[in-house]
Amino acid sequence: MEYTATAKYIRTSPRKVRLVARAISGKKVSVALNALSETSKHASEPIVKLLKSAVANAVQKKAAVETLVVSAIDVMGGPALKRWHAVSKGSAHAFKKRMTHVKVVLTEESKKGN
Repeated sequence: MEYTATAKYIRTSPRKVRLVARAISGKKVSVALNALSETSKHASEPIVKLLKSAVANAVQKKAAVETLVVSAIDVMGGPALKRWHAVSKGSAHAFKKRMTHVKVVLTEESKKGN
């Protein structure tokens, strides 16, 4: 069975979040949480929160936490805040403050050899 959790409007660019997401894809939940706690990236904090939320969803539906694996983690671009930066001679340069939507899918690890 699949258990999901979604986080929207994370104020970090999708590119930075994907770096952290690739590191935990396909790993057991306990290994993924340990890896995220060791990561110095700012994007690891919302992913830890999201992963714990997905585990809580699985526990509520009577799943064993030891068997859960991060089967998919989708990092999608959200809306961007358009801002301006003042430069010389009264000009301005545009830049975007990007946001991210992340979806985590956990599945139960199948027993091998059955």
